[in-house]
Amino acid sequence: MIEGQFLAFLVAITLLTIAPGADTVMMTRNSIRGGFKDGFVTSVGICSGLFIHAAISAAGVSLILLGSAYLFSVIKLLGAGYLIWMGLQSLLSALKGEGEAAKLNVIDKRFSFKRSLREGFLSNVLNPKTAVFYMAFLPQFIDPAGNALLQAQGLALVHIFIAMIWQCLIAAMVDRAKVFLSSPKVSRWFDGLIGTLLIGFGLTLAFDRD
Repeated sequence: MIEGQFLAFLVAITLLTIAPGADTVMMTRNSIRGGFKDGFVTSVGICSGLFIHAAISAAGVSLILLGSAYLFSVIKLLGAGYLIWMGLQSLLSALKGEGEAAKLNVIDKRFSFKRSLREGFLSNVLNPKTAVFYMAFLPQFIDPAGNALLQAQGLALVHIFIAMIWQCLIAAMVDRAKVFLSSPKVSRWFDGLIGTLLIGFGLTLAFDRD
């Protein structure tokens, strides 16, 4: 990849990373629940999903997915259902007055590495918008004469590096605000907001015709 191409890729992927989306909301939700380490592990899970998208794009499976309306719809509905389910959990917590941030005093007892990793991974890998972006975007920066899989994974590593920095910054800011967020009233409001956003992303994904 020549320098100009890499710069174009870097700018585009950075803008994609900082744009608010389902992954950012999920990572923020978990940072409220379990502090920085919960947000960090969730971010690792999210970024792990990028390798899957990169591999699919490089392998040409993209043509199969885009060519099969039924298969693509199934993947889309799975991702939408997952986001809606997580959003409903947050809303239920807010309605019960059991906001995640209000429980920050028991962070160490509630943190689960596997749970955070799983939630982050599923949030990303079940999002067909990320898949379509990789399918349409990465091939523009891959040399057909080289190893497509290695090149795609290399580009994904650049994306992961940027995403980890950005998401960990958000997780750190949320963790720093834990005293403010531990207020039951603020916690319930924040859980309600996060839940509403997740459900909104899920519904948008489910009914998106594109």
